[in-house]
Amino acid sequence: MQKPLTFLASLAFAATLALPVSAQETAVADPSVVVATVGDTEITVGHMIVAWASLPDQYKGLPDDVLFQGILDQLIQQTALQQKFTGELPKRVELQLENERRSLTAGEAINGIMEAPLDEAEVLAAYEADYGSADKVPEFNASHILVETEEEAIAVQKELAEGAEFEAVAREKSTGPSGPNGGQLGWFGKGAMVPEFEAAVIEMDVDAISDPVKTQFGWHVIKLNETRVQEAPPLEEVREEIELQIRQIRAQATIEEVTAIAKVDRSGAEGVNPSVLKQLEVLE
Repeated sequence: MQKPLTFLASLAFAATLALPVSAQETAVADPSVVVATVGDTEITVGHMIVAWASLPDQYKGLPDDVLFQGILDQLIQQTALQQKFTGELPKRVELQLENERRSLTAGEAINGIMEAPLDEAEVLAAYEADYGSADKVPEFNASHILVETEEEAIAVQKELAEGAEFEAVAREKSTGPSGPNGGQLGWFGKGAMVPEFEAAVIEMDVDAISDPVKTQFGWHVIKLNETRVQEAPPLEEVREEIELQIRQIRAQATIEEVTAIAKVDRSGAEGVNPSVLKQLEVLE
């Protein structure tokens, strides 16, 4: 099969010929402006914009003047080759054009659905459904001193009970990475810590010091600094997420609706071997 032309050659050549942007050029695009003609065929700014949009990402980062020259060269070359072509287009090309038109048109239909205005009541209802009845999640702020043995943990607990400062003991004796920071672990929710550690924290009062707690990492003496309840985020913080969710649900519902009411007959697919998909040669 024919391999599609790429922009690589034109862009690479244009990079060696990049010129300063003319002072007469405008930054506001008019898609109807004709930038070149090949015979009677016009190439417009609109054609160039569409060509740029379809470029692979690695080319889009090139300087604008390089891209402009490369895309223009490519469109001119393609137009000249198109004009040279005689005879009927191969079946595979006709089918590709049909598929491309079908895909682009369907995409425009979806865009129309996605861009339709949203009613504020609908947004509020979706927000309430997602966040209004959600359980308020407790979070904890704790510090710990991690040692290797239970005996060491008991000694640490005794030292704290006698009035030693938790942060100072943590810096001196904790083997965990939080030791230099006074044992501070910051805020965490359920599931963030190993089960034994979490179970101990949940049962503690603020400012309390735990009995030694054994986990896979060693022995911990824990101090619960604060607790709080994670509230639902305000609507404005999640509005974009909520609106996108509504639009996606609308689009999917429309797809299912129009497909359901369309007169579809799949009987022609019965008995067709799925391996036909790979038989490109039949389109030559």
